[in-house]
Amino acid sequence: GTGVVQSIEALRLLKAAGLKPERTVRAVLFMNEENGTRGGNKYAEQAQLNHENHLAAIESDGGGFTPRGFTIESTPAVFQKVAAWKPLLTPYLAGQLTPGHSGTDIEPLVAAVKPVALFGYDCDSQRYFDLHHTAIDTFDKVNKRELELGGAAMASLIYLLGKYGL
Repeated sequence: GTGVVQSIEALRLLKAAGLKPERTVRAVLFMNEENGTRGGNKYAEQAQLNHENHLAAIESDGGGFTPRGFTIESTPAVFQKVAAWKPLLTPYLAGQLTPGHSGTDIEPLVAAVKPVALFGYDCDSQRYFDLHHTAIDTFDKVNKRELELGGAAMASLIYLLGKYGL
C-alpha cells in the first residue's frame, strides 16, 4: 500500500527536480511478504541471474506515517558514512538513523547480489495498528501529507546514495 506510493513518489520527485542519478534507480513492488516472501525471493533470484549490482535497497513497510529516518543494515563503516548525512536528512524529518533490520522483502538480496547496505524507512508508528490489518485499512484513511513526506524522505536518501555512494 503506502510503501508502493512512497516509492513511486520518490522517483517522481527526483524526476520533477530534474535530478539525474549517477546510478540506476528502480521502484520494486513486492508481494507476499507476510506469508512466504516469494516476491522478495524471486526479485533476488532474478537480480542474481542477471548479474545485477545493487549498491543499496530501501524498503518501506511500516506505514505511510510521518518520517523519522531509516534503519540501516550494513557494516559499521558504511553506517558511519551514512550517519554523516544526518544534517542533510533532518530537514526532511528523516535524520534518525539507527543500525538494525531493514525489511523482509529486501533481505534476500544479501545472499544474491551482496548490496553494500539495506535501508528500512522508519516512521512514526504510533497509529500503525489503528489501521493496519483492520477492516478500515483503506487508502482513504491515509494522511496525504504524511505520505508525501515519506516519499520526500526516501527521495532524499536516494539522492545522497547516488551523489556520494557508499
